Amino acid sequence: MGKKILHITNGGSLTDYLKELDVKGEILTWHEMLCEGSTSSEIDTTAFLNLRKAFLSTYYDIEIDEYRLREELSLLDHANNYSEIVLWFEYDLFCHINLLAVISLLKEKNIKLPLYLVCSGHIEGERNLKGLGELNQEQLLNHYHDKIKLTDDDIDLAITIWRIYCGKDHNLLKPYVTKNSSFKYLNNCIKAHFGRFPNIKNGLSILEKNILTIIKDNEVNSRHHLLGYVLNYQGYYGYGDTQINRIIDNLSIFFDESETSITLNRKGHEVLLNAHNFAMEINNNIPYGGINRLDYFYSEEKKILIKNPALCPLKNLNLY
Repeated sequence: MGKKILHITNGGSLTDYLKELDVKGEILTWHEMLCEGSTSSEIDTTAFLNLRKAFLSTYYDIEIDEYRLREELSLLDHANNYSEIVLWFEYDLFCHINLLAVISLLKEKNIKLPLYLVCSGHIEGERNLKGLGELNQEQLLNHYHDKIKLTDDDIDLAITIWRIYCGKDHNLLKPYVTKNSSFKYLNNCIKAHFGRFPNIKNGLSILEKNILTIIKDNEVNSRHHLLGYVLNYQGYYGYGDTQINRIIDNLSIFFDESETSITLNRKGHEVLLNAHNFAMEINNNIPYGGINRLDYFYSEEKKILIKNPALCPLKNLNLY
């Protein structure tokens, strides 16, 4: 009996879709959201699991099902059963951080099987970027047929970027914005990651600014209405409902709510005019890999992260 293909998917919905299409092989479903929370470069450890448990419990009141997790990952303990591994991940930051971690985990476990990538994004004839689960059957199967075999250089790149993400100096990611690889959307994901830090002028991340701009420019009836807007116009982030709702909660100091509308208040207009840096007032210090959000500000002019002035003498900084 020949060896099987191991598919690693970006979530349960895609796993169910592949089963409906009767794609041959076994499936490991990756349930994590490593684009948020503390991480360490070594993944297959109790310390890593404890970091994730603490983060998910504190920020989202989510408890990890350790039995289910270990059962899923146990497939990797029998790599000799497989002929190759196919990674199914999308164009966005959410998926790409998970993808980097999966590749690093395979390396950590010394799994040397051929790796292939199925990655959606731009679709011919379509205006908007598409997730794998948004593709019709023909499109998804064509993506699978055209899967990309990752080179040794691709794998080394993924591991390097994962280690930087888990480290203390995310400015080391900057040279990879222009790096060519089989990860065609990685460059945009790195830029999106930089944009998650508070802007040096107003203290808003790019996504936070976009949310407040949506409120300013549109008739928004409710938080649910706003959530729909943000999910559809979040670019390369790929955040889910829970993540977006948390960001909206953090921004509540900038808008007023009634039973029928959400509108910017005075502070909301001020922050969009760069009248003041509100980062410390928003007080969103969520971890990203090896650092916390408020450790740095983002300079759009320099395209780099700058140490938060509250953590070092302001007079030593060239902010602009």
